Amino acid sequence: MPYVNIRITREGATREQKAKLIQGVTSLLMDTLGKNPATTVVTIDEVETENWGIGGIPVDELRKQKTSK
Repeated sequence: MPYVNIRITREGATREQKAKLIQGVTSLLMDTLGKNPATTVVTIDEVETENWGIGGIPVDELRKQKTSK
């Protein structure tokens, strides 16, 4: 039983986009590893940009820096 956890920043991914991610990952595991889709679990965690850091800087701060340049 594969378990896949996808983490993305909370920036407005739609229900349809998330459903497409779930379906795509499930299909990839079936096609690549022969895993049964009925027992494949995919979860999506959405993280606030203030709680996600890259290079020591929170993403919300990085985005502010990019827009002010």
